[in-house]
Amino acid sequence: MADPLPSNHAYGAQSDAFAAESHLHRRSVAKERNLSLSGKQLGENGGHNSADDLLEAMGYQAQLLRSRSTLQVAFMSFVLAAIPYGLATTLYYPLAGGGPVNIIWGWFAVSVIVLCVAASLGEITSVYPTSGGVYYQTFMLAAPSYRLIMSWICGWAFVVGNITITLAVNFGTTLFFAACINVFESEPGVGIFAAETWQVYLIFFAITLLCNAVSALGNRWLPWLDTFAIYWTFAGLICIVVCVLAIAKNGRHDAAYVFGEFDPSYSGWPAGWSFCVGLLHAAYATSSTGMIISMCEEVQQPATQVPKAMVVTIVLNTIAGLVFLIPLVFVLPNQADLAALVSAQPTPVIIKSAIGSPGGSIALLVPLLVLALFCGIGCTTASSRCTWAFARDGAIPGSKWWKQVNEKLDVPLNAMMMIMVVELALGLIYFGSSAAFNAFSGVGVICLTMSYACPILVNLITCRKQVAEGNFYLGKLGWFCNVVSIGWSALALPLFCMPTAIPVVPEYMNYASVVFFAFFVVATAWYFVWGKKNYQGPPMHDEDTVLAARRASSVVSHQQTMRY
Repeated sequence: MADPLPSNHAYGAQSDAFAAESHLHRRSVAKERNLSLSGKQLGENGGHNSADDLLEAMGYQAQLLRSRSTLQVAFMSFVLAAIPYGLATTLYYPLAGGGPVNIIWGWFAVSVIVLCVAASLGEITSVYPTSGGVYYQTFMLAAPSYRLIMSWICGWAFVVGNITITLAVNFGTTLFFAACINVFESEPGVGIFAAETWQVYLIFFAITLLCNAVSALGNRWLPWLDTFAIYWTFAGLICIVVCVLAIAKNGRHDAAYVFGEFDPSYSGWPAGWSFCVGLLHAAYATSSTGMIISMCEEVQQPATQVPKAMVVTIVLNTIAGLVFLIPLVFVLPNQADLAALVSAQPTPVIIKSAIGSPGGSIALLVPLLVLALFCGIGCTTASSRCTWAFARDGAIPGSKWWKQVNEKLDVPLNAMMMIMVVELALGLIYFGSSAAFNAFSGVGVICLTMSYACPILVNLITCRKQVAEGNFYLGKLGWFCNVVSIGWSALALPLFCMPTAIPVVPEYMNYASVVFFAFFVVATAWYFVWGKKNYQGPPMHDEDTVLAARRASSVVSHQQTMRY
């Protein structure tokens, strides 16, 4: 194979990933020869070689094992969103924002919009399938005059978004767990668990350690854990839906209430804006859409499998979300009582109201709690890969440590441990504000939305010329999806900085705006202080070589599709 890089390319410190030790590549190949998936050797049809050849042509040596099939990457994408758990922990937002209309139609509307985002990112990923994800894509799509600063901000938004959304998942699991325990009451209206600040933090600490331990030590089994999570999710979902509707101890609302009731009075905002603020519920659950891109270097044929997985997952999530939410709204207790909950976790209260017993309620909540752990493990895995990939290109101070891959575990362990320490440190904010979860979830959604918008916007600016060679090119439909995606991003960035309700008091202020603004200022300033001198972006490559490798990968992918 020809040298994929121009001979006069100056690498700099960040680009020595391409010069990674050859034994890493041999180790990966040796593993692939011994690994069996679905009864077939992964390398028997050349699939891995074509994907690794494309990666090499793009300037990187393969360092991670390609062990995930199309279904397994779709399952992981589903687990990252964790429907119905992702909707259960943030149900307070649409309840305060407007009630049933906000819950049902807000979820459907955001899902349709995010389907456009997934399709837009899928087009680009089919051309640039690397763990660098949206950051790498932004650099390659942008003009030389602004590609460095654009990819720098996009990369930091992607990394911060991954870290804070993982933090939000684990912290949300903690709060949800506390609310589940309190379906048991010492007296009417008083739960058995006080959930003191220190208790909440210690539970969060334990959950974070558990998710990191499973992700680091059980990496080879994670695809099968994701597969199990699918069956677990649908089994739990069926149990919840059947029991809630069949028992309905306090009766059921009619369809007019479920699909038409809208009461924004609990937020204090004007009706239209109140509905929009309530969309954080759906945006949080779908914010993981592009996180799966970070797994591209562990997927057999990422140029086709990852785009398909992103789109199919959104469709599946939309259906699963409606199946979960509609029955809950049919048995919804008084909206005012739910909006006034101190825990801001209405789902356990709704299920207990419908079932009528704490024992039955906790049995139905256990599937959601287990799914929450699966989600935390998935987010931990994805966030470690995106941080590792960003460090590999020298964009993170101390990148020589964070870009290392642990050979025994086959994971970027240093990056994972660094992220864990950051999450545990940020969790301390809860001691100062009980609204910390709002800030974590808000910043996660805002940063990820911004990072997704960067390559899509640059793709539009360049008239979508570079995605035309991809395996997932959408033609005119792609233009529509791109415009919708940018419009959603323009709305979401200011929207999710807003407090859920007014008037605002310091204790319940949404500090997402403060954290996001601080991130943006620090990231930009750090670029001019350090990055402009030290950061050169991903390794450049010869377009003809990449095009040839991409076409070869497409042929192999098509052969696999026809064969299986």
